[in-house]
Amino acid sequence: MSKKLKIIPLGGLGEVGKNMMAYEFNGQILVVDAGLMFPDNDMIGVDYIIPDFEYLSDKSHKVVGIVITHGHEDHIGALQHVLKRIPAPVFGTKLTLGLVEVKLARNGMASKADLRPVRAGDTVQIGPFKVEFFHVSHSIPDAVGLGITTPAGLVVQTGDFKFDHTPVDNWPTDFAKLSELSTRGVDLLLSDSTNSERPGWTPSERIIGPALDVAIQAAPGRVIIATFASLISRIQQVADAAVKNQRKLAFVGMSMVDNAKMARTLGYLVVPDATVVPIETALKLPPEQVVIMCTGSQGEPSSIIGRLSAGTNRQFDLLPNDTVILSSHPIPGNEEGVSKTINRMLRMGANVIDDSQAPVHVSGHASQEEQKLMLNLIRPKNFIPAHGELRQLKRHAWLAEQVGIPAENINVIENGQIVELENGKIRLGERIPGGYVVVEGSNIGDADPDVLREREQLARSGILVINLSIDKRSNRLTEDPEIITRGFISADDIETLLPAIRKRVKDVIHNVGMRVEKDILDVVRTFIFEETKRRPMVFVTMTRV
Repeated sequence: MSKKLKIIPLGGLGEVGKNMMAYEFNGQILVVDAGLMFPDNDMIGVDYIIPDFEYLSDKSHKVVGIVITHGHEDHIGALQHVLKRIPAPVFGTKLTLGLVEVKLARNGMASKADLRPVRAGDTVQIGPFKVEFFHVSHSIPDAVGLGITTPAGLVVQTGDFKFDHTPVDNWPTDFAKLSELSTRGVDLLLSDSTNSERPGWTPSERIIGPALDVAIQAAPGRVIIATFASLISRIQQVADAAVKNQRKLAFVGMSMVDNAKMARTLGYLVVPDATVVPIETALKLPPEQVVIMCTGSQGEPSSIIGRLSAGTNRQFDLLPNDTVILSSHPIPGNEEGVSKTINRMLRMGANVIDDSQAPVHVSGHASQEEQKLMLNLIRPKNFIPAHGELRQLKRHAWLAEQVGIPAENINVIENGQIVELENGKIRLGERIPGGYVVVEGSNIGDADPDVLREREQLARSGILVINLSIDKRSNRLTEDPEIITRGFISADDIETLLPAIRKRVKDVIHNVGMRVEKDILDVVRTFIFEETKRRPMVFVTMTRV
């Protein structure tokens, strides 16, 4: 029997988001997490991005289980797509599976999924993998790290973590288990790199409560708090502040409503029944008695906050005395969108508070001193930084060298680079595809660079369409060319260009006959650029009559 373990990063190494890792031993595969990532600003029309798990598609019968470390979107957001092709049992803690079930139910998959609850401290044999679940502090309750043992050795995957000594749920990271794993000899550590560029320690979640209390107490009207729907600990802190300030709490948005309901049912969110009211009731109460909790802290145009800032929300509008609290930090790449959203809300007379003004958000990820502590607690033979952009992975590798991990035992890898563990040593294996798979509505597929480039050009420069009606026999126009333009220049400006464009189209048709389309495109594009210094997409359609 081979004693070689393959570690296959399918997502999360080289970017923040879409975390997914696979472990393969003797033809059996264990998958850890299946998350999504939000698109960049230039990925127009893309809803979200999931890992490229094509490597697993023809091996679905070999997948013995999918383990989820916690319930954030960057760890569960792709699960519905994975389960459609790989119907393996899913292991996770009670809250994590509750969030998974809510997500699957929206897609009609909850009844088909094989969800198997575990608790921190449990050891579960999943095929050849002995998986030990240990508790870690994060910005969501019930998060776990993993000790994975096979005949090839012991691997520890931390998941997202921080060393919070005063977490909201009073359940700190399990130092004792980390030390116990270390005494057995950890062959490989994969550890969260998200905050590897931040010196010091990440502040405790506990500091958010007083900041929310002060903000709500000072608010003259309604308080609208935006955060991620899966941040159950944050929802609890908002609920506590609402109770303390004798305000009613309303949840808005499908994901926020569903997750809050589930968390209350499972006992992870404790709010007096008298405090929670439907949004319809909240809108009838005096503004100073209301807290509204919703999504949209990243400025997403389709979110509640995004629609409020644009004045397009259906149920209610932003009022001049409203206080909007953005209880999150912009995801890398979202800074511009969040800034524009804040500016729009300020113009509407609302007061906006974010983490630059008050501690209404802290990271759920370990900073440098905590990452070094994790390395010192585990003392692994080999180390692979996980969960982060390349610069964050590189910085985490540098930190590992600082605490004494030999440089030759540290490997910075990106998605698709297989690593093999055998006899306590690791080496690089083959390279497989590890790119983006974009989700656009019901369409799922590879990100076609040409399509995305065309969308960006359309958004930047607009479109101009020339419709021609040509006589089949004479190859002459039967009527003047019809020119339609959108997103290029104003109707008044285009009217001054139309005669010149029509003249050039007619000249081309008169001179070259059947080779007309390409020549028209060349002539019109050149003319438009000379006149406007713009490059709209130009299309020619011909009807032969």
